[in-house]
Amino acid sequence: MRHVPRRINTGLMTGIPVLFVLLACSPQDSNDVATPVPQPVVIPLMTRPVPDELVNMSYSGIHDDVVTLSGGRWEGEPYEAGAASRPVVGLVEDFYMSGDLDGKSPDEAVAMLWETAGGSGVNSYVAVVARRDGKAVNIGTALVGDRVQLRAGRIRDKHIELDVIQQGPNDAACCPTETVTRVWAMGADGLEEGAAQNKGTFSIADLEGQEWLLVGTAVPEGLEITLAVTQGRVAGQSACNRYFGSFTTGDIAGQVTLGKIGSTRMACPPQVMELEDRYLKSLANVTGYGFLNGKLAMTWQQDGASKMLLFISRDM
Repeated sequence: MRHVPRRINTGLMTGIPVLFVLLACSPQDSNDVATPVPQPVVIPLMTRPVPDELVNMSYSGIHDDVVTLSGGRWEGEPYEAGAASRPVVGLVEDFYMSGDLDGKSPDEAVAMLWETAGGSGVNSYVAVVARRDGKAVNIGTALVGDRVQLRAGRIRDKHIELDVIQQGPNDAACCPTETVTRVWAMGADGLEEGAAQNKGTFSIADLEGQEWLLVGTAVPEGLEITLAVTQGRVAGQSACNRYFGSFTTGDIAGQVTLGKIGSTRMACPPQVMELEDRYLKSLANVTGYGFLNGKLAMTWQQDGASKMLLFISRDM
C-alpha cells in the first residue's frame, strides 16, 4: 500500500520504488554508419494492463470530470485565482495487483490513487483497469476513504480484497484503529462494494508473530536490518549486531515510545557500522506506527520533520 500528496522524507530510505520503462541503446563507435533509434515498448493486445500504462491514463469516479494523469499525477485549477490550494490526484506508485475480475481474458489490473483538496484529508481510491480493443481503460473506481491505511491486498474469486485500518466510530480522523477487510466486485454499474468484515481494534500487538525487514535502504549483500515485536519488547538485526529494547504505547492509537536500546558489540566494516548507527538512532526516536501502502511505517522526528522507517513482513 508507495501514499500522501507530498514527498515524504523517509530518513534511511532512498525512496519508494517506482516502475519505469527505460529505453536505451548501446554506445556507438565513431565509425558506425547510423545510430539505432530506440523502439517503443509494444504491449500485446491480449495482455493485462501493466504498471507503466497506469501512470498516463484517465480515471473516472474521483471528480465530476475525468482525471487524466501525466507521469502519475494530475493537478486541477486553484480554487481561487492566485491561491495555492487546488485539487490534486496521484497514483500510488508501489501498489499494483492483477487478476480476473470479470471472467474474461486477459486479467484486469488494480491500482490505488490518492486525492487531496489541499487540507489535511487524503482520500484513497481503488481503480480497475482493463484491456479494451488493445487499450488500457479504467472500468471502475471506488472510494476507500480518508486517511485509510492499507495493510494488504489481493484478488480472490473475482473480488478485490483490501485489509485496511480505518476510522472507527470513536476515532479521530488522524488516528484510525478499526481493522477491516473491504471487498469489491465488478457490477453492471462499475465497481461495487460488498459486505465488510470487521477484525477488531488495531494495536501494536498485531505486529507480533512476524519478522519485519527494512526496505528502501541499501544494505550490503548478506546483511539485513530487521524488527520483531514481542510483548512490550523489540529486537532484531541491525546490519552488523543484534539489538533489543522495550517500548510503551500511548493513549492515542499509533503512539509508541521506545526505551533505551542495547546491542551486541561485534565489529563490522565502517560503512556497515555507520548504517547500523543511523538505524538505531532513528529507531530510538520512533513515536508512531501504522501502515503505508502495505508496509509497516515507523515514524520518527528529526529537527521538526517527520521521517519514516518502512518494513515488509518476512512472510510477504
